[in-house]
Amino acid sequence: MEGIVGNVMKSFGGKDVYSSIEEKAAHFLYFMVKNHPFSDGNKRSGAFSFVWFLRTFRVKGGRMIAPATLTALTLLIAESDPKKKAQMTALVTRLL
Repeated sequence: MEGIVGNVMKSFGGKDVYSSIEEKAAHFLYFMVKNHPFSDGNKRSGAFSFVWFLRTFRVKGGRMIAPATLTALTLLIAESDPKKKAQMTALVTRLL
């Protein structure tokens, strides 16, 4: 999990890899679900951690995500082809 947070917050050449906090949040959810940092409960943990991330960094759009929407996003990411990562994270970013 430490690696996921590090990847989301990393910078290169003095600039953040993910420029907005919404982009960081989208990638955080994606990595938590797809990278399986836990032996069980990665979707649940990913969704919970995503909400925690949104609240911690006070992302305005985070308060508008309904539980059913969060569930659908989490399952969509879990079932997605890894080649579609950019599309999945763009979708989450736009929703925020």
